[in-house]
Formats: sequence, structure tokens, C-alpha cells
Amino acid sequence: MYRIGVVGPSMSVTRIIELAKEIEQEMEFIPYLYTETKEIRNILLEYDHQVDFWLFSGYIPYMVAKKTLFSEEKMEYIFSAESSIYKSFMELIFSQGKLINRVSIDMIPATYVAEGESLQELKKTLKDLYIKTLDIDVDSEELFTFHYDLWSQKKTDGALTCYPIVHDALNKVGVPTYLMSPTRIEIFQTIRIFFEKIKTSYYKDTQIGVGKIEVKDFDLIKEKMEKTYQIQYLEIRMKETLIQLSEKIDGSLFEEGNGRYTIFSSRGAIEREIQTLKEKAQILSLEANTAVSVGIGFGKTVLSAEINAHRALQQSKKKAEQGIIIVQDDGTIIESVGQGKELTYSYRTDDKDFLEKVKKANISVKTFNKIDALIQKMGWSNFTTKDLATHLQMSERNAQRIVAELCDVGLTECIGEESNHHRGRPNKIYRLK
Repeated sequence: MYRIGVVGPSMSVTRIIELAKEIEQEMEFIPYLYTETKEIRNILLEYDHQVDFWLFSGYIPYMVAKKTLFSEEKMEYIFSAESSIYKSFMELIFSQGKLINRVSIDMIPATYVAEGESLQELKKTLKDLYIKTLDIDVDSEELFTFHYDLWSQKKTDGALTCYPIVHDALNKVGVPTYLMSPTRIEIFQTIRIFFEKIKTSYYKDTQIGVGKIEVKDFDLIKEKMEKTYQIQYLEIRMKETLIQLSEKIDGSLFEEGNGRYTIFSSRGAIEREIQTLKEKAQILSLEANTAVSVGIGFGKTVLSAEINAHRALQQSKKKAEQGIIIVQDDGTIIESVGQGKELTYSYRTDDKDFLEKVKKANISVKTFNKIDALIQKMGWSNFTTKDLATHLQMSERNAQRIVAELCDVGLTECIGEESNHHRGRPNKIYRLK
């Protein structure tokens, strides 16, 4: 049973959980209530280890969570569509029993509804509409002042707010106000999609995971050792390290001999312990005084996972720096796993025109996608062959050949040159088409 933490003001959380239980009976929903957004960070830091997923009552708490947990994989928020604005406005009119045509409103950034058609139509309907856009550091006192000042200056007849605490404070001083919230159908749809995401995560989590570990030049290491006992002691120490890793990821260790090992486990267990895997690989490297290559493969069957792990290991062995490489079941490759500079790309494509071009250029799909992923990751609007050579650990001559071939088939174009401070030809500047 998954444990879902539901975060938001009391009224919103109660409403979300009631609807969630109508859809899904097999998950446990745990309420985490706050009054001010500044409380969210402490909630997440204290309880994150106790829940499997987080569901937030709105966009603002979700953005606070992203800054706190630095991950979107196990989080979702209730999306408010434009219809909620109309609903709230009509409720405000109904509660006052008279037509209101001057309103102040606070709302989330324009990314979603602030520039939507509903708001534009509302502007046409009303005589005056005052809007305050929220951010994650919003202060409830500031919002209260925004609405109250406009009302006390007789510029508005009422207010719409996203914040319960602001709604209560405005009511106390006599400002006609209504608390904006998502409609039942909006909550229902978000929760339904969120549950699909959780189920997908479950199937992904239970995929087979295979890790292949190889100590570089193990034959040479054995030759340099003076006594057989030294080799045996080294192998015992390495195996102890790998048994500890296997225990951590609930895996089975198989020793293939000559510095090669395979660990079978699940995808979820391996992904959760990537840092442990990285640490153990570093320990092996120190023990053997040489590089250690690690390849991880995921798949629906043991065979497909092992094939992907072998591909990952072969690619890891080609890299000068130590690092973990993952090959997923969908063909996605992840380099420098567990580091801040992860590079993700694929060796597959179903674009026939693109396949014809890379085939004509004699460049693999994987190589092109790797270059594309690097450019996207680095945020380059253009690049040089020296840039590619430096970041992809290849010779500049090889980078020049690849780029020239890509230019010939129209996948890349030369857009200029940059002058050198030393002798020689200026570097050409390229960009992907």
C-alpha cells in the first residue's frame, strides 16, 4: 500500500482526501496541514521519508516542494483551470445577493490562468478588475493589504483570494470575499491522472535491474602481485564490498571471475541506492588501484536487463573517467549517473527521414542524440568542435569529422567563425538545425 502525503490548508486537504478515497481504496492518505506557506518546507523535511508520494492542494505549495526536495518524480498538485475563476466570481455575487462589477483577485502566475480567455472575458464583464500575481514567497499580510486597501478606498466591491487565511482576515473586517478553489471535476481529474502516474511508477519500480561491475586490467594486477595470497586477499576484500552493496539493494551477487561481477536486483532498489553504488565502486577502485567500470541495465525480463547492462558496461569502459552508465528498457542512456552533470539521450528513433540522414552521414543515432543532449544540457545556442571534443571526451579531429558529416546531410550548419588569439585557423561555429 502506498502512503500519499496530502499537503494544503485544512479545508482543501479534507476535500481532496474525500474525493481520492472515492477513486482509490488501496492507498493510505495522510493529511499535512499548513496555515502559511513557510510551514511547507519543514513538513517535507520532517515527513518525506514516511511517504511514497506527495499531493499538493495547489501550484504554490508544489513550487515550494520542488525547491525543497529538488525532484518532481513523486509529486503532483491540483491544477486549477479557468472555470474555477467563473465559479468563484458567481459564488461571490450569490453570497452578496447583488451584482458586483469591481473586484480584486490574487492568483498564480500567468503560466496557467492569469492570461487565459476566462480572465480576459471577466475583464470585459467587470468595470474594474485588480489582479495581484502570487509567487512562492508570498506574504499573507501583503495579500490582505492589497485587497483591503482597494476596498477601503472604495475601488472594489469584493475580493477573490486563493488563501484561506487571507479570506478569513478579510471577512473579519467586513470585506465581501470568496475563497477560490478548484472545481470537483478539476480535483477528480488531477487525482485520477496522479494515480495512473503512481501505478506506472510501481511497474517501473519492479522492473528487473542488473548491475555489471568490472575491474580494469585485473590480469595485469594479478601479474604484479608477488604472492597468490595477495590476490586472494584482494578478491576477498572486493567481494566483501560487493556483498555489502548487494545487501543494500536486496540483490544477488554472481562472481564471474577475473575482476568481473554481476548483481541482480530490481530497478527501484538500484535507483534508490545509486549513491551507495557509486561509493562502493570508488572503494573497489582504491582497493585494486585501478579504474572500475559500472554498467546498469533495466528491462522487463532478466535477459533484456542483462543485455542492457552489458551495453552500459561496454560504454562505461570506453570512458576515461570513472562513472556509472545506465541503459533503460526504452533505449534511453544515462551517463555520469549520480553526478550533477548527468547526460541523458537515446540510441533509438522512429523518424525515417532522420534515420536516412544519419545513415548517409555514417553517424549513429546514439552519437547524434548524445550531441543533441549535451547542447540542450549546456544551454548552447551554438558550439564549436572543440566544445564537443572537450565534453564528450573525443579527439577534436573526430569531432570535426562528425560535424562535417552532419553538415553534409543538413543536420548541422556552420553559422560563423571565432577568432583565435594564437596562430592557426579560426574556429568555426555551428548549430544543429
